[in-house]
Amino acid sequence: MRVFGAVDIGASGGRVVAGLIDGDRVELDVVHRFRNGATERDGHLRWNLTGLYEQVLTGLRALARAYPQVESIGIDTWAVDYGLLDTDGRLLAEPVSYRDGRTTEAVERVHRRVPHDVLYGINGLQFLPFNTVYQLEAEKHGPLWERAAHVVLLPDLIAYQLTGQLRTEATNASTTGLLDLRTGTWSTHLLDRLDITPTLLPPVQQPGEVRGALRPSIVRDTGLPATTTVTTVGSHDTASAVVALPAASHRFAYVSSGTWSLVGVELSAPVLTEAARQANFTNEGGVDGRTRFLRNVGGLWLLQECLRTWGARLDPLLAEAETLPAGGPVVDVDDVAFIPPGDMPDRITAAVTAMGQDPPRTRAATVRCVLDSLATAYARTATQAGELAEVDVDVIHIVGGGSRNDLLCQLTADLSGRQVTAGPVEATALGNVLIQARAHGAVPSSLEEIRARLASTQPIRRFTPSPA
Repeated sequence: MRVFGAVDIGASGGRVVAGLIDGDRVELDVVHRFRNGATERDGHLRWNLTGLYEQVLTGLRALARAYPQVESIGIDTWAVDYGLLDTDGRLLAEPVSYRDGRTTEAVERVHRRVPHDVLYGINGLQFLPFNTVYQLEAEKHGPLWERAAHVVLLPDLIAYQLTGQLRTEATNASTTGLLDLRTGTWSTHLLDRLDITPTLLPPVQQPGEVRGALRPSIVRDTGLPATTTVTTVGSHDTASAVVALPAASHRFAYVSSGTWSLVGVELSAPVLTEAARQANFTNEGGVDGRTRFLRNVGGLWLLQECLRTWGARLDPLLAEAETLPAGGPVVDVDDVAFIPPGDMPDRITAAVTAMGQDPPRTRAATVRCVLDSLATAYARTATQAGELAEVDVDVIHIVGGGSRNDLLCQLTADLSGRQVTAGPVEATALGNVLIQARAHGAVPSSLEEIRARLASTQPIRRFTPSPA
């Protein structure tokens, strides 16, 4: 048995996972879980990266105790957010969250220098007000910019703390808005137009390359073998999740359903048409040079915030929601009003009312409204992705936390008229582990072979459209 460690951190929580490769079997063992969330401090919504790093070390200690033969560690997180390092490699401040409102004026400043159609022609990115390019424009007007020597994305910050090596992983770099999609390198044109010094951005590195050996102090602290390396994976968590799709052909769409939902298709090249730009689709880098042509769609965040406001558990509300009839109210889950934290049930009620629909009267009805709205967005976006990319989609793969939700999966099948597969739930950690394992010769070399193995070994559930 060969063992690879995955550090997988999302916006609401993280874990350190042992990936166990034994012949055709791939198993995961979560050795440590921890919570995550942004909090208000110094006038901004910030992540506690210092605390997250301590949790990563706690998890690596648990990993070493349970599996002393660990060969490699891979790191993935959400995209777009970053930290600033000074010339001595010290973090200048805890990173600002993408849910912070600081980019409101920055968006217009960026588009005055680089019109949106020109920007899209270079980076191929969906417009989102929190893309890194807009965050950096806001950062330039803050107190830390003059002291910054490096702009480092979050998974690369953790890798730097473990190895001392500064790089930017390619799939995550593609979400910043500063990468030239055609060359796969930082766009000197954009950096010049936006007055960003190129040396601030570490060089781009591809998934599957060894980032470096663990620092001696990390080996001593965690008990991991001195031979353990950090291997670069698809450090944007969705890039890792897409690796672990149980796809049997190229005629698929996917939904990585978590705090955010990312809905799209996998392609060999980006789609940079005006129709794609107008539809606000993004071209993000995938493993092995694939393109993830997708849209960010509102996700389980709406449900998570409702439960947090109510102080309630999901299961009993979900059971009641399943008994409610179809045809209830739906909201636009992409509405920017749903991005910040706060009283989500009231915002949903206000959105429903503004659309002239009867608002949900119970908590279960609000849950059903969220799930109907998500399924509507999934079905619509998967269909649109196929049309824009000229791909005939015959199955939608839902992975991540949303794949546990039978009602959400069935609603997506019904509304799309397509078969839906659900699982693996732990697609991100699986993809993280498998790219490490492939780099070290423990699994097949092609994504197609990896996916075929997962389809035959992982628990996958299937949903067919209900009869009309």
